[in-house]
Amino acid sequence: MFTGFNWLLDAATSAPAAVATAAASLAPGATAAPDAAAQSGGILATLIQLLPMVAIVVVFWFVLIRPQRKKDKAVKDMLSALKAGDRICTIGGVYGTVTAIKDDTVTVVVGTQKTQMIFARWAIRSVEDAPLENDVEPQI
Repeated sequence: MFTGFNWLLDAATSAPAAVATAAASLAPGATAAPDAAAQSGGILATLIQLLPMVAIVVVFWFVLIRPQRKKDKAVKDMLSALKAGDRICTIGGVYGTVTAIKDDTVTVVVGTQKTQMIFARWAIRSVEDAPLENDVEPQI
């Protein structure tokens, strides 16, 4: 074990005893009031030290957690309101029309040849409002 700083440890452990002895010699009958004041000062110091940690938790809540919960709720509502005939976009960028919904799978018709694809419900990114231009027959 490294013993180069033993003098520092000895000074640190003997300092509270020296302070207590000096306080007792100055006011021998008044030791209860300073102890109560020291305890309330210690509690106040502890609260002041905890205040920044509490502030960080509050900031994280309002900046990160709360908006993510709102977003998750909106996605859950969108997926639960999904119905046949809705135009959708998947997380892979595939656009199509929902033809059937069964538990956690969604059957989607894609392209001009009406190719059927089956996706997991969680793979739906959004429900599109506007019709896609690619589904219209080309005019020659």
